[in-house]
Amino acid sequence: MLRLTFLGTAAAQPTLRRNLTGLALRRERELFLIDCGEGTQRQLIHYGTGFDVAAIFFTHFHADHYLGAIGFLRTLSMQDRTEPLDVYGPRPARALLKTMLFTGAERFHFEVRIHELAPGDRIRRDGCDLVPFETDHRTPSLGWALREDPRPGRFHLERAEALGVPKGPLYGALQRGEAVTLPGGRVVRPEEVLDPPRRGRVVVVTGDTRPCQPAVEAARGAHLLIHDCTFGDEESERARETMHSTAREAAAVAREAGVARLVLTHLSSRYDREWQPLMDQAREVYPGPVDVAQDGMVIEVPLPP
Repeated sequence: MLRLTFLGTAAAQPTLRRNLTGLALRRERELFLIDCGEGTQRQLIHYGTGFDVAAIFFTHFHADHYLGAIGFLRTLSMQDRTEPLDVYGPRPARALLKTMLFTGAERFHFEVRIHELAPGDRIRRDGCDLVPFETDHRTPSLGWALREDPRPGRFHLERAEALGVPKGPLYGALQRGEAVTLPGGRVVRPEEVLDPPRRGRVVVVTGDTRPCQPAVEAARGAHLLIHDCTFGDEESERARETMHSTAREAAAVAREAGVARLVLTHLSSRYDREWQPLMDQAREVYPGPVDVAQDGMVIEVPLPP
């Protein structure tokens, strides 16, 4: 399973239809949050994602991206959570989060582990890496790329049988990439019965940013790119001033990176109802599927063939 639920798709101020930034990403048994704007915990309840968050990944520390973490972690403590929670972000993650979370308040019932990261670092989780990359905003900022491990290639039963491999545990060992020794002493190697490894899924979230080459490289060949789209063409100068992207600019990143699907998010309140122009502008540039994110939108990323 690789499921994304958009908890908040507004820019700096919420609207009736859009909460502040938050994205829930569930991969197999682990649930991650990417950013945690004010009201995120209510959105988690509303959209039924669960509260079993294993880690929070911040893109940067503007208020609309992190203030919701205060209440959310307090709620987890009141629910008697005991598992540690990892929190990742760019500088000044350590100083800011320690002050925000631990000053003048009761201690949590669980450990909060704060990690301050830079582009090029790599966080290992079960079956995947989360890799921060450089973005271009008004404050230290990171995008996040989730990269799954390669999957074993297809197992050819007929080849195994022809080589005399008995059914049972040896099949599993070969599928795990281990050579096995048959009763007669012959060694059968995985490549004799397996196709080449299959690429894992890649999901990339830029956070707030101007279009930039590091984002293109991080998203190269990704199955899904979620890109800042605060403005449309008519606000391109405003986008440059505030260090955000337009729909057309986000689409150009997606096209250059060769991604399979583009989702636009972090919309200015002026596009709360009238977001179709953003879709149209992006489609003029990027030939693949384009969506404008809505609160509550769920995307399942299938395993590649």
